[in-house]
Formats: sequence, C-alpha cells, structure tokens
Amino acid sequence: DVQLQASGGGLVQTGGSLRLSCAASGFTFNNYAIGWFRQAPGKEREGVSCISRSDGSTYYADSVKGRFTISSSNAKNTVYLQMNSLKPEDTAVYYCAPTKQYYDGVDANTCSGPLYNYWGQGTQVTVSS
Repeated sequence: DVQLQASGGGLVQTGGSLRLSCAASGFTFNNYAIGWFRQAPGKEREGVSCISRSDGSTYYADSVKGRFTISSSNAKNTVYLQMNSLKPEDTAVYYCAPTKQYYDGVDANTCSGPLYNYWGQGTQVTVSS
C-alpha cells in the first residue's frame, strides 16, 4: 500500500523558516520525480518545487525561488522542502506526491499536479504577518 506522509508544517511569523518532510512507505522514489504542491483556500493547487530522482534536477516556482530548497535522502526514502523567508502568501496546505510515470528530469511542465498521484493528507503551513 503506497503512502506518502507530509509533515513539518506549523505556524510561523513572516521571515521564519520551516522544514517539511515527505516520507514514503510501500514505494521507492528511485526513478520518479517527487513534487511539493500547495493549495490555499479558494485557490487552485500549484506546483511549488519538484525533484527528479533520476538526474537530480530540480524545479522551483518563481514565487519561491531563492527561498525554498528541495532535497532528498535515499537512505530515508524521504524528500524535504526547506522553506526560508516565509511570507503570508505562502500560507497553504502543502502536499507531496510522486509522478505517475518516469520523466527525464523536471521542469515547469513536469512539476504539474495532474502528472502526480498518491496524494496524502498534506501539512498546514500558516505564516502570520
């Protein structure tokens, strides 16, 4: 049974930091891309950052570039999202998910929700002003 559990969210002030973790069970990241997505109330889900386990390439949405860093641990079968300089507009539920199939690297096209599956419950990130 494939499960991806996102954790590490919380309430922080503007300018603060959080580190999200995405732990997989029943599934090995290996040749898939893993993405972090977020959805704020009344807004569509957006791709925040993705990482390719095949070539190590990464993608960041313009809104988080320079503030967020995605990384992965083979040993722990876990993907992380380090979020620094948080802003109130970063407030959302954050989800992680693997791609449905293999992709050769990640970019804006492959860091797109419909290409991903096994969505978990997500973790709430709230940034106060």
